[in-house]
Amino acid sequence: MGGTATVAGRGRKPKPTAKKALAGNPGKRALNKDEPKFSTVTNIEPPEWLSDRAATMWQMLVPELLRESVIALTDLHNVEAFCTAYDNWRSAQEAVFELGIVVESSQGSPMKNPALTAANEAMRQIVTFGSLLGLDPASRTRIIGGNKQKSTNEFASLLST
Repeated sequence: MGGTATVAGRGRKPKPTAKKALAGNPGKRALNKDEPKFSTVTNIEPPEWLSDRAATMWQMLVPELLRESVIALTDLHNVEAFCTAYDNWRSAQEAVFELGIVVESSQGSPMKNPALTAANEAMRQIVTFGSLLGLDPASRTRIIGGNKQKSTNEFASLLST
């Protein structure tokens, strides 16, 4: 029993090999040549079951992800979840705007508008799925890679030799 146990989900998640290569492999470690390569997506319309607002978000988001080649067929459920969470957040925010932060309970006393809780839950989902897709600055740097620009330092190449 003296070994160390690892718990799934703890620690930093590994960066996919394609993303390491796109970032210029800054760690200079050997790249995993056996990593699965899922089918890429070239263009895909939003699923019919999405609401109009979620479908509009899909149509704004998917072309950007395709342009950067950071989406595979296996990522589409994350896009669906992100777009749905966005619609839920907007709907909840509209209810807060319409009814206010405080509403009357069934007993007639003031209480927090339940739409605030729904809005907060949807916002957490937006953050989670957005991060998986590289939609915030920090995860975008991790996923897409921050090494696309050439160095303007003419002596920088001397350091890598």
